[in-house]
Amino acid sequence: MGDVQKKLQELSESYQKLQGALSTSVEARQKLESQQQENSTVKKEFDLLDDDATIYKQIGPVLLKQDKTEAVMSVNGRLEFITKEISRIEKQIKDIQDKSEKVKMDIMQIQTAPQHNMESR
Repeated sequence: MGDVQKKLQELSESYQKLQGALSTSVEARQKLESQQQENSTVKKEFDLLDDDATIYKQIGPVLLKQDKTEAVMSVNGRLEFITKEISRIEKQIKDIQDKSEKVKMDIMQIQTAPQHNMESR
């Protein structure tokens, strides 16, 4: 196998790995966005409750009574964490897309190089 063919094969494999990583990251972001939506809905529901309302938290198969302030703080903490994770994943997605685009351009450059050599003869 020639050097050009070997380099093309390596770039192609690299591109496929990047596409797989991109797919995984996009799925992770979608999952986080779903969790963010769920927690935002819970927060809105908490806002409608009186301060002395009874709130239960499910831990395994058991429902335990929880103070509203504690429950609100817990949901706010989760929302803050999820927001930071979404930002981190979005940066990761952008990095992968940038790397992927560079590899794609390298592949295209190698593929068009023989044509330029033939045309210049």
